[in-house]
Amino acid sequence: MTVSGNCHKIKSILTLLDLPFEWIEIDTRKGETKTPEFLKINPNGKIPVLQLADGTNIPESNAILYYLARDTEFFSKDLLEQTRILEWLFFEQYSHEPYVAVNRWLMKYAVDGRENSSVLENNRVKGNKAFAVMEDHLRDKNFFVGERLTIADIALYAYSHVAEDGGFSFEDFPNVRRWLENVRRFPKMISIQR
Repeated sequence: MTVSGNCHKIKSILTLLDLPFEWIEIDTRKGETKTPEFLKINPNGKIPVLQLADGTNIPESNAILYYLARDTEFFSKDLLEQTRILEWLFFEQYSHEPYVAVNRWLMKYAVDGRENSSVLENNRVKGNKAFAVMEDHLRDKNFFVGERLTIADIALYAYSHVAEDGGFSFEDFPNVRRWLENVRRFPKMISIQR
């Protein structure tokens, strides 16, 4: 789904690595991930899924990022850097995406999303806590690990660069704003269609 940050991660790494791919648009709003055919590809009924030429399927956006980037400049050969990248991938999935992405979805796509004011406010508080962690880490850094773009940045960028759609502001997060610009200017970096 073109508007999904998790799908954006995969399209970004494929584009950055100049890998050939066929993009198949799946609309979760129409229940296309719940069909028997799709559930054979991913029993969890979620996108994205990377399907390899031999028919092997790899679900979960950050697992796909790792699979595609593990031997490239967007990962690392250094064990500590690998660990730091994984830390940020886990942070993105547990402390960032559940709040930033959900608010964006509720405010931009859900029919009754804006009626969930208590959920939106709770997510805004928790999302801002995640942005505060990022802000502090980026105080003297341009990227999250090793002063170069890695899959940690790609994962965090996916929903951060459209966080304003979910009611978030970067007014108090100048380091995050600077980082977003650094990622945005990276050659071949793509943005979610808004």
